[in-house]
Amino acid sequence: MSKSLSTVDLRIDNAMVYVAGVFVRADIAIDDGKVAGLGGSSSLPKGSTRIDAAAKYVIPGLIDSHAHLRDPGFTHKEDFTTGTMAAAAGGVTLAVDMPNVEPPPNTAERFIAHRENAKKKAVTDFSHNAAGTVLGEIKKIAKAGPPMGYKIFMMSDVGRDYPHMPGIGVADTGELLELFQEIRKTGVVAIVHPWDQEIWSKISNKHLQSGKTDWKEYARAARAYDSIVFDNAISTLINLQRVTGVKLHILHMSSKRSFDNVLEARRHGQTITTEVNPHDVFLANRWNRIVKLGPYSIGWEIPEHEGDATWNALVDGTADLIGTDHAPHTKAEKEVGWKNMWKSPGGTTALEWYLSLFLTEVNNGRMAFERLVQLTSENPARIFGVYPRKGSLVPGSDADLVIVDLKKERALSGDKMYTKAGWNPYAGRRVKGLPEMTLVRGTVVMENYGDVIGKPGFGEYVSPDVVPPKGEWDPRGVQPAAAPP
Repeated sequence: MSKSLSTVDLRIDNAMVYVAGVFVRADIAIDDGKVAGLGGSSSLPKGSTRIDAAAKYVIPGLIDSHAHLRDPGFTHKEDFTTGTMAAAAGGVTLAVDMPNVEPPPNTAERFIAHRENAKKKAVTDFSHNAAGTVLGEIKKIAKAGPPMGYKIFMMSDVGRDYPHMPGIGVADTGELLELFQEIRKTGVVAIVHPWDQEIWSKISNKHLQSGKTDWKEYARAARAYDSIVFDNAISTLINLQRVTGVKLHILHMSSKRSFDNVLEARRHGQTITTEVNPHDVFLANRWNRIVKLGPYSIGWEIPEHEGDATWNALVDGTADLIGTDHAPHTKAEKEVGWKNMWKSPGGTTALEWYLSLFLTEVNNGRMAFERLVQLTSENPARIFGVYPRKGSLVPGSDADLVIVDLKKERALSGDKMYTKAGWNPYAGRRVKGLPEMTLVRGTVVMENYGDVIGKPGFGEYVSPDVVPPKGEWDPRGVQPAAAPP
């Protein structure tokens, strides 16, 4: 204890606390930004400040490993202050941004400048996914960071120049092979947006030439030929991981075929993890929702059976984590999509409300609360090398936590929000289960179900604990989990 054996900075009493995969009734002692102890009231020191969490749940702060915060270069859409305020409002204590900013952090020099810029502005803790696109900079960035991951887009835009601009994308599989080999040497995770650029360019150019370009056409084109744009790329990534041994994290998983392929690869010893986005189970999986939202939906349609399969992957343990893919754009940029979605950037906002969307499903009995905590906090921490410092509530871990009121109901707002984008694709939807309070390292940054009181500059950069592997990778050494029949 930093003060004395009898007093700590803060006590949270009478809560149901998530510990080691289950909820237990306990009090939490917090001192110097760390969890100092858990137990009954009589077994813990008194707190200088006390929070009564009776009838509430306390979970580790959410870790969003996939947030587009648009800073620097596109701060008319979002910046590190507004983005991390949105994070705090939604129970996110660690926001990890993506590298499609200007300039993209694809060199060590740019990465350092990117981190310094964020440190001045962030309300919550933060980290970066560097652009893993420049072979000679991979080790230099690791030495300067390391980053949470190296993000690579397997695509470039057709018909527009943002958000998938030069410097962040690699579609050439030979280049990907070399980049994966180099990333493996750092011990950092390779994070990939799967996309078959050649097929997508062919599909897109046919639409552009015919003039069939509205949001409906785009939504169906992105999933044409039974989701081949995604599935082809994911199959390629699985093979590239097999021969390089890189820790691979695949984004935007939303087809049963690809989930099955990943499971098969895991059975053969491959290190592959997967992400699901909220929009793929709450927006893009029903055509009537896409019709209502138009360009304000993600931009593509997921066939209903694939949406159901994706939800099942979240529930049954197949999928590893939920990342928001928080992707703010202005209303003016989105409105273009009613006529030409190839000119309008895809993406939705999500940071502020995705926890409540999933808590509603917990209340509806469609997902266990414990499973939701794994997907949003514990698993991201483990995958990216920050567990148990983050993603857990055990003595010695950072006191990043959310007090959750499972009974509180609200209609999601289309007006009051922290994201600079100024629109909410879930506006009007009624949710049950809200984050009441968010603490980062023992300090309250959000209270009263959405009032952000954290200050810019409070957030700290979080580096993963990574151990570079020894020796070269030999794919012949990968053995099946069980011998084939």
